[in-house]
Amino acid sequence: MGRRNLTVPTDLILSAVSSLPELQLPLFWIFLVIYVFTLVGNLGMIVLTKLDARLHTPMYFFIRHLAYVDLGDATVIYPKMLLNFVMGKTTISYFVCATQMAFFVTFIISELFILSAMAYDRYVAICNPLLYNVIMSQTLCHVLVGVPYLYSTFVALLITIKTFISTFCSLHISHFYCDDVPVSLMLCSNGRDLALMINLFAAFNVTSSLLVVLLSYLMILVAIFRMHSAEGRKKAFSTCASHLTVVVVFYGTIFFMYVQPKSAQSSDIDKLSSVFYTLVIPMLNPLIYSFRNKEVKNASHRILMKKFKVCT
Repeated sequence: MGRRNLTVPTDLILSAVSSLPELQLPLFWIFLVIYVFTLVGNLGMIVLTKLDARLHTPMYFFIRHLAYVDLGDATVIYPKMLLNFVMGKTTISYFVCATQMAFFVTFIISELFILSAMAYDRYVAICNPLLYNVIMSQTLCHVLVGVPYLYSTFVALLITIKTFISTFCSLHISHFYCDDVPVSLMLCSNGRDLALMINLFAAFNVTSSLLVVLLSYLMILVAIFRMHSAEGRKKAFSTCASHLTVVVVFYGTIFFMYVQPKSAQSSDIDKLSSVFYTLVIPMLNPLIYSFRNKEVKNASHRILMKKFKVCT
């Protein structure tokens, strides 16, 4: 009878980002500012790549979809967390937790494979420049983002449904949002099997997407070393610099969280890492792609000039 009562709890209890009361208000303002920058940066990138015809290229198509998943990744977690700061509580309803987990898993898996699609795009641009427009057709671009969306949605629904049809033995999640692994540790039934399934999917997703990235950049390096022109090599490196920076930061954070033995990590380090790749990275990505990017700066200038002419 006790188990039946815990099968569908009304509310679950999240762990606070910090247990120190004096840090709650400063953390609220820090997260609010970062989240606002995340919204502005990613929405700005989406608008620019939509409105400016010169940015209607495969590279910026993928950048726009990266902005979509970064925006979704941050939005599915942080408004609820900020609300809990204001309300002075750390609870989340059972159904909101399930929804949050499903969307979070969808966005995080999508980001892995969109980054690998972007690496393939850079490979084609540098190694097959004359055939670039033929190979990177609109159809292929839509396939390279559509398949990850469908696959990530399938995995997210599978994990979420299997989690929330199971019996909960605890109401306390050892994390500040509904991540799949911490929630699976709360289950009386299927907990180990579910954790194994989550780890297998995670290993496949990270390994396969990273393999595409590494192979693409290996071929890019071979092509660059074969170039006789120093200017050509410099241009090729600058073409890849932004994407490579994003890949190193994102995969580096994931490996820091999941590859190290659990005994070597404290709960606070896990939370800090989660904050980094769920909020800080989505804020940094549009900055990385716009910093010293003449095409984005010129597009911003053209859009602003059009708006200024309309207003005058």
